[in-house]
Amino acid sequence: MSDRIRFHLDEPVDPDIARALRKHGIEVSTTQDAGLRTRSDSEQLEFARSEQRVIVTHDADFLRIASRTSDHSGIAYCHATARGVGEIIRRLILIYEVLAADEIAGQVEYL
Repeated sequence: MSDRIRFHLDEPVDPDIARALRKHGIEVSTTQDAGLRTRSDSEQLEFARSEQRVIVTHDADFLRIASRTSDHSGIAYCHATARGVGEIIRRLILIYEVLAADEIAGQVEYL
């Protein structure tokens, strides 16, 4: 596994977050970029796992999946109305700066 965290944004996550992370030199993919629109949560998580990416999501279904398995590269969760885009970006940058990919693997980080 790579040292640096790479993110994957779930479908409902604001694309401005991807643009901002990229401006900070952080590698990020989106559901749209990966051709995964309308795919199931399991397929999204499998893509993120296979690409060794932390999935960024507002979907609590990922928390249920994570409660059953730690076989994923990490989940960064934030309820859709809990934080603004700027705060989500700041928290993801912080995660990127303080954690290595192997430290977040199998974990859930609440934004």
